[in-house]
Amino acid sequence: MVSDFRKKKLQHVFTTFFDTNKSGNIDKKDFELAIDNIAKLRKFTSGDAKYNEVKTTLLKIWDGLQSRADADKDGEVSFDEWVSMWDDYAKNPTAALDWQKDYCKFIFQLEDASNDGSIDSEEFSSVYASFGLNKSDAVAAFQKMSKGKSSVSFAEFQELWKEYFTSEDASAPGNFIFGKTSF
Repeated sequence: MVSDFRKKKLQHVFTTFFDTNKSGNIDKKDFELAIDNIAKLRKFTSGDAKYNEVKTTLLKIWDGLQSRADADKDGEVSFDEWVSMWDDYAKNPTAALDWQKDYCKFIFQLEDASNDGSIDSEEFSSVYASFGLNKSDAVAAFQKMSKGKSSVSFAEFQELWKEYFTSEDASAPGNFIFGKTSF
């Protein structure tokens, strides 16, 4: 059974980053809106190489998510289906599904605007502000996530990612990887 604390974290990711059209479920339309939002953030234009890369990656993530989490095969992922899938992940995070690994890598690369292999506070907070979160809260979340360091590498981010989806400790640094400081 998933605790209320973990459900709140899962709700944050579900609502803020996946259910972009606010329908209450995740579907392919949400991913199409996310592609547009990311293109706007990074100033990609439809058809250029970076736009196509984002589109291909996000649609691959959607296919993986839908095939794993859409238990009733209705073309949408409900919040209950989402929680169930991440609960399975929490039981064995070393056996992450390919789409989960792809999503982790995608988020890191999205945040690493300078493409230097690490994310800093400005890169991190700019992404979360583009998703409607308060930028100063995202800066504070970065400080907690990074444990006061100026940057976070991909290897560190992967560990923080696992912690986000598995930890019951409200002060665990991984709880802050999605730009929020409290649940």
